[in-house]
Amino acid sequence: MKLRAKFNLMLILAFMFGLGLAAFLSHRILQSNAREEVIQNARIMMESALGARNYTVQEIRPLLALQINRQFLPQSVSAYAAMQNFKVLREKFPDYLYKEAALNPTNPNDRATDWEADIINEFRNNLERPELIVERDTPTGRILYLAYPIQIKDEGCLPCHSRPEDAPKTLLDRYGAANGFGWKLNEVIGAQIVSVPMTVPIQRANNIFLTFMVSLAVVFLITMILLNILLHRVVITPVLKMAKTANEVSLGNMDAPEYTRSGKDEIASLSASFNRMRRSLENAMRMLGD
Repeated sequence: MKLRAKFNLMLILAFMFGLGLAAFLSHRILQSNAREEVIQNARIMMESALGARNYTVQEIRPLLALQINRQFLPQSVSAYAAMQNFKVLREKFPDYLYKEAALNPTNPNDRATDWEADIINEFRNNLERPELIVERDTPTGRILYLAYPIQIKDEGCLPCHSRPEDAPKTLLDRYGAANGFGWKLNEVIGAQIVSVPMTVPIQRANNIFLTFMVSLAVVFLITMILLNILLHRVVITPVLKMAKTANEVSLGNMDAPEYTRSGKDEIASLSASFNRMRRSLENAMRMLGD
């Protein structure tokens, strides 16, 4: 195997190792950053929903307290306010979803599905857990779910949800007495769940990864070409010229021109040593002839 082939083989092996390591690390970092971006978006939307709930409890519910005895108004319910607020967001981002799922909801539409019930039970079994992040594959792509527990911390919620006989008649007229009762103080009765699609951030991360890897390959190709040019001019060409001179001298052609390499590098030192050896050989042959 020639010197150039050996050099290129070692260079390619080193590049393949470096490329594999760079691919592993960069892909992992980019995917992690994409996931963190999705989680951050989910947290922002969750805080928006919490803001709507708090505003309803503090500002809207007191204004409608007297009217509830005559007519039940869903606008006084914090969950309703959060859902309505999210509907406005969904006009521009239809893939983003928000739900307040419960095991025993007042409104049957809020009843938890099987996997949502698993999230709620996780919160019920770990009361200190502030949030839960779940990823699921759906027909539209991978979805990230951020969930916060809904825990009864205000005794003001119990009159409407402890016993049917204590609840406002207008609430019973609207939803009946079969659901949404039996809640207890400090009990986790449900979960706020925000779903955010991961397709766009992951696709963007994949595009960045592909661009990075192609750029790395192009840089390697250019570097390899430049190194081969340098190898040819600095090493291979001088060595071939010295080898040609040595071959002619070995065949008895003492008139073969010397190869002199200027400079102070190793090739220049080699050419100087070769020329001294050749002159010494000529002197020895001349002395033998005499």
